[in-house]
Amino acid sequence: MTQRRLVQDFEVILEPEEGGGYHIYCPILKGCHSCGDTREEALKNIKEAIELWLESAQELGIRIPEREVVSVPGR
Repeated sequence: MTQRRLVQDFEVILEPEEGGGYHIYCPILKGCHSCGDTREEALKNIKEAIELWLESAQELGIRIPEREVVSVPGR
């Protein structure tokens, strides 16, 4: 029997570092940060960091914060 996994989408922020490479983090998951020499590496690394964060949260009984989207009119 094939086990199905829930897929969740998380917003991440990718910031270029002054010395090269990228810092990346998931603002909804407190403390979930990573980095990489390239955008692709940083994105790969944050996916792993998010998976580990979610696994740890489940083991510790920590709830994933609720996500909301707020629309702000442009100027």
